[in-house]
Amino acid sequence: MSKTTTDPTPSDAEDLGAAGSQLSTAPQEELSAPPSLGVIGWTRWFWRQLTSMRVALLLLLLLSLGAIPGSLIPQTGIDATKVELFRRNHSTLAPVYDKLGLFHVYSSVWFSAIYILLFVSLIGCIVPRTWQFVGQLRGRPPGAPKRLTRLPAHTTWRTEATPEQVREAALALLKKRRFRAHVAGDAVAAEKGYLRELGNLAFHIALIVMLVAFAAGQLFKSEGDKLIVEGGGFSNTLTQYDDFKSGSLFSSDDLEPFSFKLDDFRGTYEVTGPNRGTPRTYEAHLTYSVGAYGKDTKTTVKVNEPLEIGDSKVYLVSHGYAPVVTVRDGKGNVVMKDAVPLLPQDGNVTSSGAIKVMDGYRNAQGQKDQLGFQAVFIPTFAGEGQGTMLSQFPALLNPRLALNAYHGDLGVNAGIPQSVYQLDTQHLKQFKKANGDPLAERLKPGQTMQLPNGAGSITFDGVKEWAGFQVTRQPASGWALGGAIAAIFGLAASLFIQRRRVWVRAVRGADGVTVVEMAGLGRSESAKVPEELGQLAGILYDQAPGAPEPETGPEPESGPESDPGPAADPSEVSVPAEGAEKK
Repeated sequence: MSKTTTDPTPSDAEDLGAAGSQLSTAPQEELSAPPSLGVIGWTRWFWRQLTSMRVALLLLLLLSLGAIPGSLIPQTGIDATKVELFRRNHSTLAPVYDKLGLFHVYSSVWFSAIYILLFVSLIGCIVPRTWQFVGQLRGRPPGAPKRLTRLPAHTTWRTEATPEQVREAALALLKKRRFRAHVAGDAVAAEKGYLRELGNLAFHIALIVMLVAFAAGQLFKSEGDKLIVEGGGFSNTLTQYDDFKSGSLFSSDDLEPFSFKLDDFRGTYEVTGPNRGTPRTYEAHLTYSVGAYGKDTKTTVKVNEPLEIGDSKVYLVSHGYAPVVTVRDGKGNVVMKDAVPLLPQDGNVTSSGAIKVMDGYRNAQGQKDQLGFQAVFIPTFAGEGQGTMLSQFPALLNPRLALNAYHGDLGVNAGIPQSVYQLDTQHLKQFKKANGDPLAERLKPGQTMQLPNGAGSITFDGVKEWAGFQVTRQPASGWALGGAIAAIFGLAASLFIQRRRVWVRAVRGADGVTVVEMAGLGRSESAKVPEELGQLAGILYDQAPGAPEPETGPEPESGPESDPGPAADPSEVSVPAEGAEKK
């Protein structure tokens, strides 16, 4: 067996013929000069450039870079309030950002252009490669080249078995090792590792699926927030949301027809240790129905365990308290009795907000007026003289409600939007005590604060809990997840599976002894091809044992009779040495 080989020269590569053809479906990357054939020539040249893998990678990089401003700069589709605040604080940058479309990156012309070009480029890459791969699957492995000893990995030996027996044994062995094999002339041709190209194509197709799913999700998505007090309900219509955002192609008809009621909210907290006050469980007990005449169904929504109805998901995102108050006018008539949600300010749910009485109230003189109360609520009060109005624990252990009372014009009829959680005191007058101090009291459940001069009263009746829900609709999210999983497996297959070819030639030599040649060829230089070829050759050698080498030259005049020795071990595969001089 030959122990030295040389790297294939250009003439050697030509001798390989179809056997040395490209072991992948990747298109040849050629840096061709721009054509001079008019419109058709330029169109073909542009299409070749666009569908090249080099341009596809460049577009993917540009898409990633283009998404960065969408993460750093406020977007109108996500938070219009922050965008307006940015415009006020950056009078110079804001006009520039407007012209560049940086306040709506994902719907801007330049981002859409990159997105569409990447989409077209990937399709232009995949379609021809898919047809080429299908053709390879339908065809047979190419026949053996004329000189197998010129391949990077090869071995040879002589055997007394007939060429037909060797080829039959080689064919059975290669098929057993999951090679696609057939007899071609005086040799057996086999190929393995098609999953590499299948994984490569699957990866690129998965990218297209992810791009389409991402586009559909952005165009047709919707997301709304709703705060609901225990006992309150919600119907999935636009007017019911506290805040709502949607994609550019979203329609109100896309909303799932369902409704639900918050029966009860329960939260538990760590009571001891360094994590005291940390939430352990948040549970919202709901009764929901689907459609106009759907059956009522009870369920429990927890953090990261949403209620799924069609394409919509109802998430539990926040929690707080709503003191129940009763407001009476100067004659004792009830003008308001409701639970007023207040917003948490810290981890122990110290909450603040406003109580507004807009209609139905009359003062001591019987004149129409409006009342406003600045409210601070704490679920666990430290005790009189032991602390300020800061909660010591998030659960309802010792609740207190602190109120500052005002009357006058709340500004709700001015046509200017205002927050229900804030009190605009610009046109209000604060109630005063008899000594001239502002009227402010801290109430326990059941206590009442009397307004001066017979103006009425407000009673702290108790506390209800509220829960904040987010209703999201993200079409094609399942397709995006499936595409991501397929892309991972496809990439793994293209990286870790090697496509390779093996040939076994068996011919009868001049002395009547069969000469066996085995060679392997991989897509790239790898130790796997020589190693696998050596294993196959060792197994085939056991079925077609080596014959003694023919004697060459005269017998020595003296000494022991020369022994031809055993045949060379076929498992010792010859490979080209690094830096070997080409001949």
